[in-house]
Amino acid sequence: METWRRRITAYVVGLLGVILLYAIVYDAGMTAFDGRPRTFLQSLQVVVETFTTTGFGSDAPWQSPQMTVLVILMDLTGVALIFLALPALVFPLLEDALSTTVPDSVEGLADHVIVCGFSPRSAVLIEELDANDVAHVIVEPDRDRATDLYEDGHTVIHAAPDETAGLLAANVTEARAVVADVSDEIDTSIVLTAREVAEDVTVVSVVEEPDRARYHELAGADEVLSPRALLGESLARKVTTAVSTELGETIEVGEEFDIVEFPVRRGSELVGQTLAESGLRERAGVNVIGAWFEGEFQSPPDPSATLTGGTVLLVTGREPQLERLKELTLAGVRQFGAGETLVLGYGEVGRKVVGALDTAGLPHTVVDREAYDGVDVVGDVTEPATLERAGLADGRSVVLAVGDDTVAEFATLVCRDAEPDVEILARAEGIESVRKIYRAGADYVLSLASITGRMAASAVLDEEVIALDTQVEVVRTEAPALAGETLGGADVRARTGCTVVAVERDGEVVTNLGPDYRVRETDTLIIAGTDEGINRFTELLG
Repeated sequence: METWRRRITAYVVGLLGVILLYAIVYDAGMTAFDGRPRTFLQSLQVVVETFTTTGFGSDAPWQSPQMTVLVILMDLTGVALIFLALPALVFPLLEDALSTTVPDSVEGLADHVIVCGFSPRSAVLIEELDANDVAHVIVEPDRDRATDLYEDGHTVIHAAPDETAGLLAANVTEARAVVADVSDEIDTSIVLTAREVAEDVTVVSVVEEPDRARYHELAGADEVLSPRALLGESLARKVTTAVSTELGETIEVGEEFDIVEFPVRRGSELVGQTLAESGLRERAGVNVIGAWFEGEFQSPPDPSATLTGGTVLLVTGREPQLERLKELTLAGVRQFGAGETLVLGYGEVGRKVVGALDTAGLPHTVVDREAYDGVDVVGDVTEPATLERAGLADGRSVVLAVGDDTVAEFATLVCRDAEPDVEILARAEGIESVRKIYRAGADYVLSLASITGRMAASAVLDEEVIALDTQVEVVRTEAPALAGETLGGADVRARTGCTVVAVERDGEVVTNLGPDYRVRETDTLIIAGTDEGINRFTELLG
């Protein structure tokens, strides 16, 4: 609006200047060339009539060619000024009048979460907040992005989250929490600003580089999250558990009863069998409560679904049973070279993977575009020649730790084409890229956006997320809507896509759950499902 005001002022001043100049010239010309002297007001009237195309009065026709040319010039100038006004003034004014106006403040919002900036990571957090009926407002400094969010139905204001006025406009003094996830530098500014205007609000900050977490803490953040570190450690864990029959990290539910995520390795005897044909319950004694097929989670899984290299089973059982299933999911014997694991990309996630591999004593080869300390092969990870120099042909596993999802998709295709049996584990920035990377041939994909959103949700909500870095959420939650109902009668799986894996009652964990198990109001349920399933469970039953 301020720009439009400046434009209209400049246009009016310029127009008046042109009219006055023509009036002076016209007045002099009528005396010198036409021999018909006029007062200045009469000359000004003729110029105005010419510019507004309302006529020329009694002065027409003119006797001299000089005055005729002058009037022609006035006609053309008037038309030019009119057409100049359309794109410079009229069109912007109409566009401004018809465009969506994003609010610059909120009123009546309390006990809400302020989300600073919008990204795929914050989108996951917002889904969690919506599922838990927690009000929120997005503070977005970019007007176009704020407009798009507003038109999509989000509660958003156009303001700078790192300025006092921006947070006050979001009613920070009445907020439950502030989540800063823009950049390391801007996030610290947001934290300092929040602390200045609302000392009691919970401030959660997300760091890109873990070594900068200290500065966020010094700024006053209550929680400093480092999702990239967790993502790197999780990918490395998948590699280390792939080379032995020892169990990886388990989610302990009760005494000697765990939930474990098992990727089916390429070359495993289970590959090619349907879930029903595999007989996992009979052979290992485990209960399969869910499975990922090419990045799509099914709970309960379809018994006729075919297990492939890369299928991820979510199972419950006791340690001996889980160890037996681990043996079934591992691949057969294959000879590997010195650099068994190729780590493609040496950013924060890649460094975490390498650190974990070093700790486990596993050989590895690091590939990156830049010749950093620790990089073994310098080159483009999407070029077959680079991967050949890195020893892909002798490798057991490939960890794609690049920060660009498009590059990850292409590199997955190249690796899978060159070595059909190699295990490929990948990171993805956005959730929408997970299925594409699976389709390209990856065996296991973790989304940074999902992990960040879950970590932030866990920090600002009362929901206890037991495992943040799995492809499914395992959550402890109360379900008052189920009180008095049996699990079979409630039909939780069909209604929500989640599975109740255990119940905490009177200080004990009950894992032997049948369809006739009746839920009490004081029970705490342990459920497993996708983000969407957990959110649906919370909406319907939580």
